[in-house]
Amino acid sequence: MERAKLRKPAFAGQFYNATAPGLKKEIEILISDKNAVKANVLSCMLPHAGYMYSGRVAADTVSQINIKDRVILLGPNHTGYGVPFSLVSEGIWQTPLGEVQIDTTLAREILKHSRYLKDDSAAHMYEHSLEVELPILQYFKPDFKFVPVIILSGEINILKEIGRGIAAAIKESNLEDSVLIVASSDMTHYEPQTQAAKKDRQAIQAILELNEDKLSEEILRYNISMCGYAPVAVMLAAVKSLGAKNARLVKYQTSGDVTGDLESVVGYAGIIIN
Repeated sequence: MERAKLRKPAFAGQFYNATAPGLKKEIEILISDKNAVKANVLSCMLPHAGYMYSGRVAADTVSQINIKDRVILLGPNHTGYGVPFSLVSEGIWQTPLGEVQIDTTLAREILKHSRYLKDDSAAHMYEHSLEVELPILQYFKPDFKFVPVIILSGEINILKEIGRGIAAAIKESNLEDSVLIVASSDMTHYEPQTQAAKKDRQAIQAILELNEDKLSEEILRYNISMCGYAPVAVMLAAVKSLGAKNARLVKYQTSGDVTGDLESVVGYAGIIIN
């Protein structure tokens, strides 16, 4: 039997430790509460910078989640490669903690429900926004399948339609209790700490209100350089179709909280939705 196409990690040794023992130790150190109560949730938003900068936000958020058997990973396109809305339907992604198989059945169901998403791997080859989430998810749950989705365009009506299509695919597959949707995004980029935090509060509040239209408006109004606005908007449209009612900010910090350089920071937020 032919082995499924393997995507090897492109950023191991850069964004996170390249060895399994080193990576496990790195993540373990980042978790604030080793005994955090875990909840069944519909989705979450996680940052995707190097673990030394944003890893604590991501780890503390995931530590409070019961990771389900299937994960839909939504991320922004930083490279410009590939089609504007790209999903990979087959293969295996490798990290230092092991291999994660793509859920081909769910991926194809999502493609059936979207006129925008295309099966295309080009955007995923050198993109970090999804890759860096996998080891943290694997640390807490080694055995899950996933569907990787990369979004380039930010047109809100298209994003909402994609989100509703993802929700329809989940419902039609009777997987409402078996899928976790994860949106990957950093917040404001390279602005002074006080200014970044002020802008990020506006975006975070819109997400906590489960309002992707307001999020889009605040991004434009305050010129917020939130790189994953599009995948977060897709996530919000999807989870509202799945019955989401509440959102909670788990942690917010900036790179300046780690480095001490408050003149030019990047913001990171971890949010849980159920």
